[in-house]
Amino acid sequence: MPTESIAYQKSLAFGKRIVNLYRYLTSEQKEYVLSKQILRSGTSIGANIAEARYGISKKDFLSKIYISLKECAETIYWLELLSSCSYIKESEYRSLLQDCEELRRILSATTRTAQ
Repeated sequence: MPTESIAYQKSLAFGKRIVNLYRYLTSEQKEYVLSKQILRSGTSIGANIAEARYGISKKDFLSKIYISLKECAETIYWLELLSSCSYIKESEYRSLLQDCEELRRILSATTRTAQ
């Protein structure tokens, strides 16, 4: 999976959105616990995709991609929680959820192709 891969590029863009969300949550909403959780899981998606590129085997590569998938699922949970607790607007929730679901689909397809 080259650095220029669509999964890498989309995860980088999503990670930037998550960092900006974290800034908003901490500065505007004064929310410090959930914001740390979504920062960690949302940026971990791309970090694991980047790591997968240098996997020493197909098994190692797949392991990192599966971790990215799990981080997508966790991020979706935190987005749902932030939305249901009114920390983010419905429109922001839907937009972030759409991006995360797109990443999840790309990563799922990657696992099927790699196996």
